Amino acid sequence: MLKQLKNFTRALRLPTSADREVAYLNGAVDRIDLEYRQRQIDRGLFRKYY
Repeated sequence: MLKQLKNFTRALRLPTSADREVAYLNGAVDRIDLEYRQRQIDRGLFRKYY
């Protein structure tokens, strides 16, 4: 029962900015694309400014 509850809460959790960054980097198709994506992240692609 506890395992089901943990799975349910994990499914409702929103991904953090670090999770989104890792997923974005994992989508790179080659080294050049990876470096381009890293530069975009360094420039603040996933940061929220209020």
